Amino acid sequence: MALNDLFQPLTVRSLTVPNRFAMAPMTRQASPEGIPGPDVAEYYRRRAAGGVGLIITEGIRLPDPAAGYPASVPTIAGDQVLAGWRRVVDGVHSEGATIAAQLWHQGIERRDDDGVQPVGPSGVDGRGEPRGRALERDELAQIAEQYARSAATARDVGFDTVEIHGAHGYLLDEFFWERTNRRTDGYGGTLAERTRFPAEVVAAVRAAVGPDYPIIFRFSQWKGTDYAASIAEDPAKLAELLTPLVAAGVDVLHPSTRRHYVPAFEDHDPELSLAGWTKKITGLPVIAVGSVGLETQFRSEKRGEVISPAPVDRLVEQFDAGEFDVVAIGRALLADPTWVNRLRHDELDGFSGYDAAAALSKLA
Repeated sequence: MALNDLFQPLTVRSLTVPNRFAMAPMTRQASPEGIPGPDVAEYYRRRAAGGVGLIITEGIRLPDPAAGYPASVPTIAGDQVLAGWRRVVDGVHSEGATIAAQLWHQGIERRDDDGVQPVGPSGVDGRGEPRGRALERDELAQIAEQYARSAATARDVGFDTVEIHGAHGYLLDEFFWERTNRRTDGYGGTLAERTRFPAEVVAAVRAAVGPDYPIIFRFSQWKGTDYAASIAEDPAKLAELLTPLVAAGVDVLHPSTRRHYVPAFEDHDPELSLAGWTKKITGLPVIAVGSVGLETQFRSEKRGEVISPAPVDRLVEQFDAGEFDVVAIGRALLADPTWVNRLRHDELDGFSGYDAAAALSKLA
């Protein structure tokens, strides 16, 4: 019955997702000059046709040169760009699915091959080394406004919701993290102070999109530069991180993990995942993610340790226990756009697992 329940709809404000499966955001760099073409529309449409209820786009860079690189990462400004996104949205809607625009500022981790200087909270990268420059205090309001304008544009283009990317060591996550945030102006210091700017971004987006439009916020403990990183060492710290975001207007939380079934705080609960803790603390709908559907083994951050991905049964157990409301699938959907429908029809036995080389060669 729990597997059947994963195919029931979920309503959050104006959004009704037809089932509990999402496509996780995965950067493709397949939009020349930031313009999503017909191939991008077909890429997303195929996953919607394959049974996914909510498509979350790859990161869409804010319309600011410092926000993202390279130019093949899509943006959300300009007539051709917006026409491209309308084509994407229409294709997804034609298959009965819904779609979220993920808004992304790469922060200090932005590549500077084009001579544009990266910006971040303190001019320090994820390794603790000087890089780029620190944002001036008055620039923070400008960036929050960019998020707000981009969210309103996404709504007007036809996206059903937006996701604010606050994970993986990019700009908003750099404010959360002590290693990259060394500010002394009220936007750094305690975790509550480090959460201040991301919460201001959420509040600006909420003001721009109105009360009924849903806002998703993605966060993570791990970073692209440090898989073992942590913002919240225990449930109390996690509550300190999430409470201001919820108060500012977040409707759905998307805790990004590398493995959905790993317990977040073993000293407090030997089984509860980060998604489960997030739902327990906030009561909001939660999107779980991390190695769903992978049948290959891969190495963890601990030297020599090999992790065997959990079967779908474990995912169903977590859903049945109330740990999450939606599950996002990434690499498995690259390999097989029909993965969700095959799960629904009990046809996954022949699935040979995620073949990275094959999937990345096609990306279609």
